[in-house]
Amino acid sequence: MKLELRGITKRFGALTANDHIDLTVEPGEIHCLLGENGAGKSTLMNVLYGLYQADEGEIVLDDVVQHFAGPGDAMNAGIGMVHQHFMLIPVFTVAENVMLGHEQTGFAGFLDLSAARRRVREISDQFGFDVDPDALVDDLPVGVQQRVEIIKALSRDAKVLVFDEPTAVLTPQETDELMAIMRQLKEAGTSIVFITHKLREVREVADRITVIRLGKVVGEASPTATNAELASLMVGRAVELTVHKDPAKPGAPALVVSNLSVIDARGQVVVNDVSFDVKAGEILAIAGVQGNGQTELTEALMGLQERVTGEVTLDGKSLSGLSVRKVLDSGVGFVPEDRKEDGLVGEFTIAENLMLDRSNGAPFVKGGGLQLAYLSTFAEEKSKEFDVRSQGIGTEVGRLSGGNQQKVVLARELSRGLRLFVAAQPTRGIDVGSIEFVHKRIVATRDEGIPVVVVSTELDEVVALADRIAVMYRGGIVGIVPGTTPRDILGLMMAGEIPAGVEPLDPEGAAA
Repeated sequence: MKLELRGITKRFGALTANDHIDLTVEPGEIHCLLGENGAGKSTLMNVLYGLYQADEGEIVLDDVVQHFAGPGDAMNAGIGMVHQHFMLIPVFTVAENVMLGHEQTGFAGFLDLSAARRRVREISDQFGFDVDPDALVDDLPVGVQQRVEIIKALSRDAKVLVFDEPTAVLTPQETDELMAIMRQLKEAGTSIVFITHKLREVREVADRITVIRLGKVVGEASPTATNAELASLMVGRAVELTVHKDPAKPGAPALVVSNLSVIDARGQVVVNDVSFDVKAGEILAIAGVQGNGQTELTEALMGLQERVTGEVTLDGKSLSGLSVRKVLDSGVGFVPEDRKEDGLVGEFTIAENLMLDRSNGAPFVKGGGLQLAYLSTFAEEKSKEFDVRSQGIGTEVGRLSGGNQQKVVLARELSRGLRLFVAAQPTRGIDVGSIEFVHKRIVATRDEGIPVVVVSTELDEVVALADRIAVMYRGGIVGIVPGTTPRDILGLMMAGEIPAGVEPLDPEGAAA
């Protein structure tokens, strides 16, 4: 099936998310839609899938103009979508999930689960998915759950299949398997739209590449284009993609975490007996697929979790049981994984955000009064140092781009006398140019002799920054390995395995 999007425009108030976008996907083609988070890729696909209505433009399938009032119309026309966050019911079986919304009934009006099972087996056998129709979704690995999403779409005779950031929750091995599946679907005649911001994946699987920036198509590229060429199209300027850093010169252990466990509000153990240390002047990266306890571990270090056991010390002094304020006052800089919710106040100005968590005393407050002249000078200096692009320090942070918002958080956290720097998902949702800047600042912090903890689900980022890597799986640390460990080995560890021949490091960095 041939898909054409002609002049698609979608506005949200004053924001134009899609600006007269044209896109053609030929039958049996993998067409990659490449762009940074916030470029308008997902909005465009939500228009295609009937979740949004376009303000202008039209959708054409095999030369017939379509009018979708909702996803049901899109599915009936042959369009399927595999969402970044799976649309599955965990307590249902695979067959029940596949038939959900398209229930078939048999004798006396009972649901015909046998038909759903047969359909799952047919598609699974055709593409070698190896999916049990009677398995509970909650018991399946993430990669298999994604296959269930694909089976759902194919069971409804999807001729155009949209993958929206499909590798965000996959290990490298699962990503490779997905690429192989996409090639199989292509050979079977399915048209595929692959949405991503990961250059490695684009070049591996795409037949054609369309690049979107700020809601507009800015060009097409060949899969033979270099990463630098693709990044330049995405950002609009040349970008240095390699993280340059000298070998670490680690000192004594500064942060020591011993037998740390966290129990969440449901009573589940989400961090399980974790131990590690971070030396002065080194970067320890914590890797793993999202949802394996990294978030809760970071929050426990910062005093944000309530039910915590174990011990955390910094330079020999305990942080365990301290409030967030006292942890920060102990010299800990913190970049939270959700800057909008936890790192910034959108209605506050750049200057006001730069003094958050430091507004209880000198130099910003003296005698109960805010030192406006000092704040203004400080904010101007930090905005220039961290290249925060705005109309001035009086600009509301909520009006800045994601990259500039992250720079404000970094400027605030790195402008204090630090004894430890913790950065959770430091480049999530920001453009390639801002990623380049953030990585340089993280390395510079390490080079000042400060211990750094980076938590990231982006394996490229982990490999680029880390001196050592702690891999988490289901709340525990599978092993701590050198930063030079190959990606395929890290991928196996992210799935809970310790590959043969790999000798993981103990928390102190020596062979176990």
